[in-house]
Amino acid sequence: MNCIIRFFYIIYQLCIALPIILLATILTALTTSVGSILGNPDVWGYYPGMIWSRIVCTVLLLPVRRIGLENIEKGKPYIIVSNHQSALDVFLLYGYLGIKFKWMMKKEIEKIPLVGAACRRAGFIYIDRNSIGSGKGSIAAAEETLARGMSMIIFPEGTRTGDGKMSRFKKGAFLLAAELGIPLLPVTINGAYRAMSRKAWHVTWFPLSITVHKPIEVEREDNTDESEINARIRRLSDKTAEVIASKLD
Repeated sequence: MNCIIRFFYIIYQLCIALPIILLATILTALTTSVGSILGNPDVWGYYPGMIWSRIVCTVLLLPVRRIGLENIEKGKPYIIVSNHQSALDVFLLYGYLGIKFKWMMKKEIEKIPLVGAACRRAGFIYIDRNSIGSGKGSIAAAEETLARGMSMIIFPEGTRTGDGKMSRFKKGAFLLAAELGIPLLPVTINGAYRAMSRKAWHVTWFPLSITVHKPIEVEREDNTDESEINARIRRLSDKTAEVIASKLD
């Protein structure tokens, strides 16, 4: 019986869900681009994407549970850090976290027709992991975004998990937090790997959840000793990873 249900769920995705998602993606990209040109990119870069993400999860029949939203203080900027299980993570955070933010995303997304241009006009930050110069420019853009009070999402693992386990965090997000004194907002994603792993070509039905932890306050780094800075960043990274892992299924 389960095999039959899975079969019809895949057929449903291909024949019904996929066309709706493609249409919603095109409309969202166009709305975001036009709105960001004519209006405020902070508004048009968030609300169309939030609605789009909820449409995607609803059309895919994926239930989403939100835990710990009371830990978010409205109007306060955060560096939001989350484990990265699946392509579905984008829809979970965009659609259900409930605060405006900018994405820091890999450069390859800029090549996607309509979507890449919409993200650029919305003020999202691309980072080329193969270019040191581009990385420095992206960090400077991220600092400017955070300094004006806008939150930012970074996946500190750098890429989606290949086996469902959380990889060791890279230091970029934590260096930003220390340089600007911006609190970290840890978020745990569950279920997304089971629903759509990195190698999967379709979604497997599975309940999803995001757990928002209490913010980790970060004091601005004034130390100039590189070894001490690196040690502090690593402690901050390890503490955040421990918090996120504490709610992993």
